[in-house]
Amino acid sequence: MRIIMLWICLFLGVTSIQAQGYEELISKSYDYLEKKDLPAAEESLKAAMRLEPANPNNFALLTNLGTIQRRQGKLEEAMISYSAALSGHPQNQGILESRASLYAEMGNTEMALNDYSTLLALAPKNEEALYNRGLIYLQQKNYLSAEQDFEKILEVNDKSVRGRVGYAILEKMRGNFDESERIYNYLISELPKDWSLYEGRADLYFMKGKNARAMADINKVFAETTPTAALYVLRGKVKLALYEKPSAAIDFKKAQEMGYDPETIRELIKLCK
Repeated sequence: MRIIMLWICLFLGVTSIQAQGYEELISKSYDYLEKKDLPAAEESLKAAMRLEPANPNNFALLTNLGTIQRRQGKLEEAMISYSAALSGHPQNQGILESRASLYAEMGNTEMALNDYSTLLALAPKNEEALYNRGLIYLQQKNYLSAEQDFEKILEVNDKSVRGRVGYAILEKMRGNFDESERIYNYLISELPKDWSLYEGRADLYFMKGKNARAMADINKVFAETTPTAALYVLRGKVKLALYEKPSAAIDFKKAQEMGYDPETIRELIKLCK
C-alpha cells in the first residue's frame, strides 16, 4: 500500500510540475514580448507546446506564435502556425482574420479573399474584413464588389471612417479625382491627426499632377510618424516629377531596404538616370 501511495504521489507531483512548466513557459513568452525579445518569446511558446503537445489551448499559442513570427518577417513560418491553429478551430474569427491579412501581405489575394469571405459568412458585419476584402477587390479592379463591401460598412455604421476611406480610394481608382478629393478633405477636417489620410490624399494629388500639394501632405506624415516603404516610393515619384532625380533615387533605395518589391524599385531607379 505504501508503495502504491508513493507512486501516486510521484505521478501527481510530475503532473503538477509539467502543468506548472507549461504555464511558466507561456508566462515567460509574455515577459520576453514586453522586452521586445521576439526570438526568445517564439522559443518559449514552442517549448510549451513540446511539453504538452495535446493541450487544447495550443491553438491559442499557435496563433500567438504566428503573430510573433510575422513580426520577425518569418512569413512562411507564420502561415504554417496560423493554418495549424485553424485546423482544429476552422471558424475562429480572430485566426481567420490574421491569416487573411497575412495572405494579403504575401500577395496571395485569392487565398486572402477565401479567408475574408469565410469570416464574413460567420460575421457579415465585420468592418475590418469588409474593408480589407474591398481593398483586395480594388487591386483586382473589381470595382462593383469593392463598392458593395464599402456600402455594407456604411449601412452598418454610417459614420465609419473606413467605409468613407474605401470610397475615396474607389473613386480615385475610377478616375473620379474631384469626388475622391472631396472625401479626403472631409475626413481630414474631421480627423486632422489621422496621418494615413494625408498619405492617401498625397497619392491623389500626385495622380492629379498637384505635386507641391502632394509633397506638403507627405512632409506632414514624415514629420509626425514613421513612414512606410510605400510612402518613400510615393515621395520618390513626386520628386521625379519635380526633376529631383538624385533625391528620388535615395528614397527608392530606402524603400527597397524596407522590403518593397525589388523589381518595381529597379524600374523606378532607371528613371532617375
